[in-house]
Amino acid sequence: MLLAVAGKLGPLLDQLPQQPVRRTEGSQKLARSLREELPRSGEPFRRLLARLVDRVIPIGLNTASPGYLGFIPGGGLPHAAVADLVSGLANRFTGLWLPAPGLVQLEMDVLRWLCELVGFTDPSAGGVLCSGGSLANLGAVVAARHSVSDDRGDFSTARIYASRQAHHSVAKALRVAGLRPDQLVIIEVDDKYRLPVEALAEAVRADRAAGLRPAMVVASAGTTATGAVDPLEALADLCAHEDLWLHVDGAYGGCFVLTERGQTVLRGIARADSVTLDPHKGFFLPYGTGALLVRDRARLSAAFRVEAGYLPSPVQTDEAWDFADLGPELSRPYRGLRLWLPLKMHGVGAFVDALDEKLELAREAADRIAALPGVRMVTRPELSLFAFRVTVDHLDETELDVQFLDGLNKRIIARVNDRGRVLLTGATVPVDGHPAFVIRVCVLSFRTHRDRIDALVEDLGVAIADPRG
Repeated sequence: MLLAVAGKLGPLLDQLPQQPVRRTEGSQKLARSLREELPRSGEPFRRLLARLVDRVIPIGLNTASPGYLGFIPGGGLPHAAVADLVSGLANRFTGLWLPAPGLVQLEMDVLRWLCELVGFTDPSAGGVLCSGGSLANLGAVVAARHSVSDDRGDFSTARIYASRQAHHSVAKALRVAGLRPDQLVIIEVDDKYRLPVEALAEAVRADRAAGLRPAMVVASAGTTATGAVDPLEALADLCAHEDLWLHVDGAYGGCFVLTERGQTVLRGIARADSVTLDPHKGFFLPYGTGALLVRDRARLSAAFRVEAGYLPSPVQTDEAWDFADLGPELSRPYRGLRLWLPLKMHGVGAFVDALDEKLELAREAADRIAALPGVRMVTRPELSLFAFRVTVDHLDETELDVQFLDGLNKRIIARVNDRGRVLLTGATVPVDGHPAFVIRVCVLSFRTHRDRIDALVEDLGVAIADPRG
């Protein structure tokens, strides 16, 4: 069976860069054809594998394509897939240290490496791998909520602050954690789509005066819509002064701290209480690899540890971690190997070089796109994501004209995507006081190189010249 898998998936892996970045024709027909009853008897493995590779996988968005510049790309390093095969075959239980101390140690190493990268160097630091940024943000919210609850577990007066451009998972995390919608205080962004420190400080002071309990600030290290990075150093100063939990959502941009340029942009991240990273973005791993890192592991354990008589005695020392006490999962997939193996095989330098290339490609793409006719840059790439809008000379960004321009930019995206070489997505953000649709470019696949930026600029030029096709 393993030989059959290797024989069939090897060509697929080789073909990924050449396959269209989007293939959606026949989507509904395919989905309908796959509906079936519970199978009563088996089929040959080779036939099933061929069905997956030839029919099921090709339809949709090719997130493994070098032309995938929409949303936030996820690379899917083949080394990580091999690691998943090994960990799945071994099938060890890693929710606790005792059943698999060696594998847990490898995952602890990975988490300590990540902590070191963001500046959490004390032995008390730690964290947990999870499915992605949404669960990592949830874990941080739960930990902060627990830290401000009174002896009765009451956190009804707690307030959590985030910008209008914060990821929607923050609001979802509050809902799951049992907080009310009004306990999330949304601060309007500045003209660079960042969380403004003074407006935040005013909101905190007003809430304290009203008898409420300011508890947590969620800062963004690269917003999804425009790539904006909040002023982390200034936010850290404010949070230290006001005794607030500072969480940095670096799901998209946090891994750029590996690079010299990223360290400059993300200065202040080391002063956070917790940080979200998504190795399935910045380390190019398969989807389902997120990380919550904390400066003080004990605060995370205090929020999640629940003892049970049928479990081994808990361990939570600098030498042994029970991951079940650091997050909501007891049974969990073993995620540590999918990052440990690529790092051990290639060393961190290979990832630094790849991320530096993405930073450079994003800047080059922004400069070349800015030179196209009618393009207005909405944000320049602080990291590897930026946004722009195509305008028309005789139109202003008034409410009526915005609607026309929104349609124009959506048609341009459709025209570019129809060519099949790159895939772009958009977002609605405030532009000149009105909600407006902008085009986004995010460079974050290990397969994306300068030739695909050439294709992006060429296809955009054609679409801008004739958006109707």
